[in-house]
Order: sequence, then structure tokens, then C-alpha cells
Amino acid sequence: MDLVRIDSTSGTPGEADALLFVAEVLRRECAGSGVVSVGTVSIGYGPGGTPDAVVVVPAARPESSALLLFSAHIDVVPVEDPSAWSHDPFGAHIASGRLFGRGSSDMKSGLAAALVAVVELLREGRPVALAVSTGEEVGCRGAASVAELLRGHPIGAVIVPESTANEVVLGHRGALWLRVTTSGRAAHGSTPGLGVNAIEKAAAVIGRVSELPLLWHPRLGWESVNVGTIAGGSVPNLVPDRCVLDIDQRVIDDDSARLTDWWMSQPEVSAVDTVLDLAPVWTSADDPWVRGLGAPVSERPASYFTDASVLVRTLPAGTPVVVWGPGDPAVVHTVDESVDLRAVEAARLHYVRVGRAWTGADSPA
Repeated sequence: MDLVRIDSTSGTPGEADALLFVAEVLRRECAGSGVVSVGTVSIGYGPGGTPDAVVVVPAARPESSALLLFSAHIDVVPVEDPSAWSHDPFGAHIASGRLFGRGSSDMKSGLAAALVAVVELLREGRPVALAVSTGEEVGCRGAASVAELLRGHPIGAVIVPESTANEVVLGHRGALWLRVTTSGRAAHGSTPGLGVNAIEKAAAVIGRVSELPLLWHPRLGWESVNVGTIAGGSVPNLVPDRCVLDIDQRVIDDDSARLTDWWMSQPEVSAVDTVLDLAPVWTSADDPWVRGLGAPVSERPASYFTDASVLVRTLPAGTPVVVWGPGDPAVVHTVDESVDLRAVEAARLHYVRVGRAWTGADSPA
């Protein structure tokens, strides 16, 4: 509840406040009796010195033990119209067994379940870790700091406690966001023939979007493309000499050049800049660790991306990664976002059980 009461909207000061709150809770809970700490808490910092990641790892572990990592984010999307909500979006109101508030489902409930479970597991001496980032909702900005804080700590498997209604989801597509620019020549709007209209050039490129070399994955499905924004021109009586398109492409492989080169090859395009490049994530249902999770496995991938898109580029090939949390996908980012408190407790119990099994014979070496 305390987490939901902190307005940690991406890019606001509350985001760092919430992260430091988590760090303080972890330090307090991992201190045990105050004599021997069971966990080491580290804070990462982004540009300008703003905290953007917190990681807790065991204070001591056998060198051969790979960690079971829980990776969560602390930021939330904005509340556009608080008056449309039945309750204060940051009031953490409970009604009929549900906790209402922005971020309650995405993903402070999953973070809370993982935090409580990880502290319990660390006190038992289990090789588990928790990472919390900022900026996930705006392109996984804090995930790079998470990866840096985890450097030197072998990771054997990853659970992202996102909103999956406690189903195990085996992955999601990556994201390649491009900024595509067309250039023209300015002229008076009354004599357009003397200029070259950059918006018209952009329109010609958009008309060929269906020719993009999109790929298909048997589990992740088709890649997709969305022309998200277009910006060009200033006044009606001026031929625009520049137009910029923002393109959202959801991808199933890690070859960004394949799509970037297509845009750059279009004769009207003068520049292509990469805004976001996130890897796809996929783990086989036949993975031994996945088979032992003891929870329903979804046949569909997550529709969204997660920090795992950044982390997989730092993990050994074949490291299993799943998205698995108590949040309700149907209410994520909506007015009156909420979560069933019974689902949160069920997630905590899942995480403790899986964390205890991690030290058994089936754990990766």
C-alpha cells in the first residue's frame, strides 16, 4: 500500500523517491538482527546523478551458485484525469478485496510480492536477488543500471513479476523505435512548385510501409509497425522543408539493421535515428526450470516489453526468463486500476516456493 501511495510517474521526482523507499525497506529487512546482514543493497544512478536502479543480492553465497533474479520496475504511467477515478489514484483504497490505485496492477503488486519473498528467501540463505528500475514505462531507461549493478553476479534464471494474472508467460517481442526524417525545400505556399514538400515525401514513404520485411515467430507471432507520430510544417502558406515520423516496430529478432536499412533505403528519407532498441525475449516451455514452476503456462506472449529486453543481452545464451506476476492485464494503465489482494499473496507464495526449489538439484550450476 505504501508503494501505491507514492506517485512514481515516469520522469517525475516521485520516481526516485519510490526507488529510495524500496532501497530503505530492503536495507532494513535484510539487516536481520542488525548484526549480520543477509543482503547487500546497491543503488545505481543515471544521467545527472538521479537514482534509477536498486539491486539486492545475498551478502554471501557460494561462488558456484547462480542467482534467481526477480526484476521489477517502480515507475507508473501518468494519471490523465484524476476526477474520472472512483478513488484517489494514489490513495491505495481497498474495496471488495481489491487494492485500487495507479500502479497497483502494473506493477507494484508484483514488486511487493517479489520484495517480501526475496527478503524471506535471503534470510533462509537462498541465492536470490531483486532488481528494481525506473523508467521502464518510457523505454526501460533504468535497466542498464540494473545490468551494471549485477555485473559479476551470475544469473541463472529471471522472473519479471509483471501483470500476467499469475500465469507464466514465456516472452514478448522486442521494440525498435525509429525517427525517420524527410527533407524538402521551403517555398511560399502560393508557389508550391518552387519548393519540395517534405510532408508529401513522408506520405509517400508511409504508403510503402506494407513492404517492410516483417518476420514471423511461431510463438511471438508477426512483427508489427505503427507510424506513431508525424511532425512537419509550421503554417499553411509555407512549403515544409522537414518532416519527422516516429515509428514503433515490435520485433522478433535482434537484428535492428534489417528494418533500419529498409527505412534508410527509401529515396525520400534523409535520416534515420534509433530512439529505442530492445531485444525480444523467449524461453521454451520445455525448459526444465519452466516445467518445474508449478503454475499455468500461457500459450500467448506478453503484448508489452519489459526490462528483460535489456537484461537478456547481458545473460548467457539459454538463460530462462519468464514474465509472471499477480497484476490483472485487463486493467493495466486504465482508470480505476486495481489488483486482487488474493492474487498478490498467491504470487508471493509462488515466489517463495520457487526460490526454495532453486537451491535444489534442478538449479543451474
